[in-house]
Amino acid sequence: MKNLLASALHAMPVGPLRAMERFAAAPVETQEALLRDLLRRAAHTEWGRRFGFGELARASDVVAAYQARVPLHTYEAFRNDVARLRKGTPDVVWPGVFRHFAVSSGTASAGKIIPVSEEMLVKNRRFSMGSAFQYLAESGNPRFWLGKFLSVPGRIEDDPEHPGTLIGEVSGLQAEFAPAFVRRFYQAVPNEVLYLPNWEDKLAAIVGRTVAADVRAVAMAPSWALVLFQMVIERHNRKRGRRARTLGEVWPNLQVFFSGGVALRSYRHLLEALIGLPEMHFWEHYGASEGFFAHQATLEDEAMMLHLDNGVFYEFVRMDERAADAPRRHTVADVETGVRYALYVTTCSGLWAYDVGDVVRFTQLDPPKIVVTGRTSEMLDRYGEAVFGEEARDALRHACAQTGAQVRDFHVAPRHAALDRLPAHEWLVEFEAAPASLEPFAEAVDVYLQRVNRHYRIRREARVFDPPQIVPLPSGVFFEWLKRSRKRVGAQSKVPRMSEERDVAEGVLALVGNNK
Repeated sequence: MKNLLASALHAMPVGPLRAMERFAAAPVETQEALLRDLLRRAAHTEWGRRFGFGELARASDVVAAYQARVPLHTYEAFRNDVARLRKGTPDVVWPGVFRHFAVSSGTASAGKIIPVSEEMLVKNRRFSMGSAFQYLAESGNPRFWLGKFLSVPGRIEDDPEHPGTLIGEVSGLQAEFAPAFVRRFYQAVPNEVLYLPNWEDKLAAIVGRTVAADVRAVAMAPSWALVLFQMVIERHNRKRGRRARTLGEVWPNLQVFFSGGVALRSYRHLLEALIGLPEMHFWEHYGASEGFFAHQATLEDEAMMLHLDNGVFYEFVRMDERAADAPRRHTVADVETGVRYALYVTTCSGLWAYDVGDVVRFTQLDPPKIVVTGRTSEMLDRYGEAVFGEEARDALRHACAQTGAQVRDFHVAPRHAALDRLPAHEWLVEFEAAPASLEPFAEAVDVYLQRVNRHYRIRREARVFDPPQIVPLPSGVFFEWLKRSRKRVGAQSKVPRMSEERDVAEGVLALVGNNK
């Protein structure tokens, strides 16, 4: 059945799978053609005239010409122009007027508003459908189309300061562009519920409408899925008067979890235990306010295939070269596996060599597959240890495997030195299942980091800083911190994993009366 279904889907003369086959067969050529087209179409915008996009589009080596003339940009280079775009100024960074603006989740910063063209929203819809068809071909199981599909997007609203525009989380903007047949026949909850302004009220309303539904596919951030799924189980038990222990007892036909927003691997084991269905599939996506970049391509490999024809031209700067005045800018033509790169994008929403703030690592090159290893700000280097977010997550997984613990959420910050102690890394951990003793858990974290990170090992051996300090937190503290520290909590709200400052740590500890 699987092979027949996959063959039929791939045999379609047009469609998302055939499009993926084309760019996978010619990744470099696809990206070069896309960049040339973006430059040509934006040639008469303000940015196009400033940098001579028309001339660059005609260059024989369009990538080299673009990189020689257009510098890498942070959000600050766009901030003033975004303010003008919100007022309706046309032809600034991209032809025409923008009506959609995404509020970036921005764990590294706040207040970033990203313009999103209708073209990008349409391309992202095609991306999502392509991913669903790819999953269908891989699983060979179309049963998830026979029930309901639950997506939990963020909130959007009419911008009161700029009539005629919508602003909010990109997942909410994208929900407005969902295929009509999905909204009409498959969507488990109507948009008027999905767009409720209060996040807790929205989750409660979603639970009320879906607890007795035949939900077969779910798409949301895995961190929030843990909260929603537990609420579904609790509502079911109150309503039915019997004790379901897993979500699978409530939604027995649930087949696939489409994940996005945060790294799935940090939550997958918790979700598997909470869902309790041995045949459950997980399918990961990598999307951001700036565009939808990659999705899983096989069930066996959790790395995600970079989508090379979704209105985004990609550039990559090695993390160990990022601080240079003029770092080398790589493309899919010359990246290497196993190297951490900062991601920069040029898009059909008028972002030009823009710093997304994410760190990726290629696991293979043909076709290009990546894993997201964290944010560019996710690194602790206060003492020369250079510990990345990916290493911190892996260290926690190792410690959990060694001790039988389960971690729900965490944050790492430096603990300052005092007269009677060396500095250390302070790990604030919200456990789903705490270890019997914190000492073996901390030791496992320390041993793992010394094994995988030479800088960390050398400084620990030299007693530059003490072993990790694990601080267990009561359940729900991070969620409470999010509510108090953010103007609003939404589908993309998340706790920063690491910080060289103690703002987050002190705020969280203050909530439990444990401020140090």
